[in-house]
Amino acid sequence: MASYSAKQRDPLLDSKLQAAIERRSKELIGIGMVVTGILVAMLLASYAPSDPSWLSASDQPVQNWLGRFGASIASPLYVIIGWGSWAIPAVLLVWGARFATHQGEERALGRLIFAPIAIALLSVYASTHVPSAAWTHSFGLGGLFGDMVLGSLLGIMPIGAALGLKIISLLMMVAVIAMSLFVLGFTVPELKRFGRFLLVGVVMAYAGLMTLLGKSASGAAIAARNVQEKNAQRKERARIEAERTAAEEAALAAVPTPIQRNAATLRAEPMVAPEFEEMPAEQPAKQGLLARMPSLIKRTPDPEPELVEQELDPDFYSEEIGEDRIKARISDAIRMRARQAQVATAARAEPQVTRRRGPQPLILNTEPPLQAPAEPQMDAAQPQDPMMFEPVAPASPVVQPAVPPKPVVQHAPRKAPAPSTQAKAEAQPKLQFEEKHSDYEHPPLSLLENHVNIQRHQLSDEALEQNARMLETVLDDYGVKGEIVSVRPGPVVTMYELEPAPGLKASRVIGLADDIARSMSALSARVSTVPGRSVIGIELPNEHREKVMLREILSTRDFGDSNLRLPLALGKDIGGDPIVTN
Repeated sequence: MASYSAKQRDPLLDSKLQAAIERRSKELIGIGMVVTGILVAMLLASYAPSDPSWLSASDQPVQNWLGRFGASIASPLYVIIGWGSWAIPAVLLVWGARFATHQGEERALGRLIFAPIAIALLSVYASTHVPSAAWTHSFGLGGLFGDMVLGSLLGIMPIGAALGLKIISLLMMVAVIAMSLFVLGFTVPELKRFGRFLLVGVVMAYAGLMTLLGKSASGAAIAARNVQEKNAQRKERARIEAERTAAEEAALAAVPTPIQRNAATLRAEPMVAPEFEEMPAEQPAKQGLLARMPSLIKRTPDPEPELVEQELDPDFYSEEIGEDRIKARISDAIRMRARQAQVATAARAEPQVTRRRGPQPLILNTEPPLQAPAEPQMDAAQPQDPMMFEPVAPASPVVQPAVPPKPVVQHAPRKAPAPSTQAKAEAQPKLQFEEKHSDYEHPPLSLLENHVNIQRHQLSDEALEQNARMLETVLDDYGVKGEIVSVRPGPVVTMYELEPAPGLKASRVIGLADDIARSMSALSARVSTVPGRSVIGIELPNEHREKVMLREILSTRDFGDSNLRLPLALGKDIGGDPIVTN
């Protein structure tokens, strides 16, 4: 049987062009993965718990860098896997770089299939760490998944929780490192090259550091040498100056001491009568007392102290001396004159005993004469009372009145409920002169136990305030900032009113109900908002619950004298008031 062979067509593109297209496609895929990894890292880095998302509704502005879309993706990731979500951008960035540089892209399919395992291990490892104060969620750093797996592992381990947590953290760290290297496509040769690169980098960094330290040391040595040379030069100059000063002092010692005269301003000479020259003046007419007053009250002004220069020996200037000797003498004379000026200034200036000849100018002194106040005349027979000083008491410090703290415990006004007509009739029975017949007669309330005999347990105000402060501490441990502004004790439960800090969401406090009950050693806790107020109510059961008696509710006017067709006694509210409904 004859067979016909079909002629094969030539490919549309040759092998080189196909290889080039394949390479460019891988590069585009790598660039896309790198861009996607950067975007995922941005939305994870800018995550805020208050952003609106699929799991929470909020009217606050979106803080995520990618807007509402980024917040809708970041919130589920953090809630489910926590910090394990950071493995997603790491995988995208590394494999994007591999595709773009054509380094091991053929291993992508076999390695990326294990990426979810690496993400799960990282989530569990994050759950082993204690969250910081900035972490506002009720779950750990590994999200709900990490907390669930970690709790299961701790439950099956036969050792304590603290030791088991450390062992699990160590094992998870090793597993995360190994699985991450495998998922990111690293091989043994690549790890060796990477280790060699790190080793060379460390050696080069060490060598550069040592070179820098050597240059610094050499610079420091040069600087120290320069400082030492400067010190030596300074010492040499000081020595030369000291020798020159010693030579000058020796030369001055050889010069005879000049004769000095005592200054006239330091010692007063005997007073000599002043001599006046005759002045040709006309003899005035007879003057009165007022005309002679200026001459009587005129006082001679004090003369200024006179400085007396020293007279030096004439032979002192006649000696033939050199130029250096002249300079030394000039400087010594200047020093001596400055010393004399200081002595003359410090000494007491005495009035001059002589004055110059000639008439003195007549100057009217405008200053009034100094007169001592006249002493009052005292009778010699009159005794003088001793001076009495009244002790002055020190001013007492002003003490601000202490403002009493606002009481936290607020007791509701307890008024006895108004009794019904039947209760009044049973309490004070009347004489029945006539028999009354009615279609239905209610059973007497005395069949029920009397509520007067019930023992009521109620904590003191100090104990309630202590519990309020303890509750504030518990809330602060969970990152809830606020203040307990009121405590309302009831028969069964006690309500603590929390004034939250600005910006605190009520849902966050409501979600801590179980944790609050555990920390306060209570059976349960109920947390809810108070209608019409800005506080959050936290109800904790009392240690000793007050028994609510049915007779106490049935004997009230709300039940016995109400217009309800079928009244139903429900119990008491938190304030102890009876509640009756239809």
